[in-house]
Amino acid sequence: MTAALSATSGRVICEVFKSSRKDEMYLYVDKRQGLEEVPEALLEHFGKPVPVFTLLLTAEKSLARANAADVLAAIAEQGFYFQMPPAKDDYLLDLYRTPTEARY
Repeated sequence: MTAALSATSGRVICEVFKSSRKDEMYLYVDKRQGLEEVPEALLEHFGKPVPVFTLLLTAEKSLARANAADVLAAIAEQGFYFQMPPAKDDYLLDLYRTPTEARY
């Protein structure tokens, strides 16, 4: 059974890799297919994939920052799901732009 067929059935044994270059960047793939469907250009940007964990992914599964149904759909369509790091809140960036001297 291909990744597309198993993903459309609603269950995939999913392997999750983290990026060696950027914190909180992840790739989700069908464990049987591995990284063979991931484009070379994406892997160059991603860095060396570091295995994090394997899970049985269903549409009802609760994930921290992704919708499981979206992950399954992406794996079915393109063979992988790419998760970018969360955007930094503007107010946190302002902490670095603010002068450190107290002004009254």
